Amino acid sequence: MRSRLLGGSAGPEPWSGLSRAPLQAAGGAIGWRSKPHGRRGSCMHLERPSEWALFLDLDGTVIDIAPTPDGVQVASGLVESLSLLTRELDGAVAVVTGRRIAEADRLLAPLKPIAAGVHGAELRATAGGDIASCAEPLPVSLMAAVTDLCRDWPGVLLEPKRSSMAVHYRAAAPAAGPALEQALQRLLESTADHLILCHGRKVLEVVPKDISKGAALQSIAALAAFRSRRPIMIGDDISDETAFDAAVRLDGVALRVAGEHFAKERAQFENPAQVRRWLAELAQRLGA
Repeated sequence: MRSRLLGGSAGPEPWSGLSRAPLQAAGGAIGWRSKPHGRRGSCMHLERPSEWALFLDLDGTVIDIAPTPDGVQVASGLVESLSLLTRELDGAVAVVTGRRIAEADRLLAPLKPIAAGVHGAELRATAGGDIASCAEPLPVSLMAAVTDLCRDWPGVLLEPKRSSMAVHYRAAAPAAGPALEQALQRLLESTADHLILCHGRKVLEVVPKDISKGAALQSIAALAAFRSRRPIMIGDDISDETAFDAAVRLDGVALRVAGEHFAKERAQFENPAQVRRWLAELAQRLGA
């Protein structure tokens, strides 16, 4: 089904109180019931929960961005909200993240949800189940070359993930980002035609070109708990765009979180705290 934008007077708003930025969605009415709370971030109540599945990015979406990946803090109540939502949606809740699934498990302990990690290079098809690798490891020689490229930039942090390698430059000089992007692009052009350079929030990542969060969402959507449900994908970054498109193709909804990629005018949520509040209220209402 071809996507279109809903918002303003073009159709019914699917929430009360959130940003009135245009919504990327498929079809017409979203089928949500709202009750104003007098503040941004108020909750929607799904009229028919059995029709919906929830897909969530982590960093910048439900977890606040930190200077380093290891420095993030999981807000109180988030794991409890996700656990309750998983129960109320009959297991149709998945994490779709750039982190390795084992890292997501550490952050969300004791929860081990259905998940795609490393932008789709890892997949766990059952909650608490085995993690399958969907891509080959990066060549050791390439990882060494990327490491060498970054030596001249103090503050750059390398994050190897077996099938990808992230170069974080949030703590580096402003010139680091453009310079590293050019150098990494030249390196890939000369050594690896099966890899591409992905951009994120102060991060550049070498990933296999045949994986994406969109492909991962489609794979998870075919699982029994998700089949015939409409996806709600929430994300904040460039890598989430393919998952947004996949959700819309499956008659679902894409909800954006404002930050370094999406301006507030294009986003439905102002920040991760607002997403967490939305999830908590939704969990409470579904469990009532």
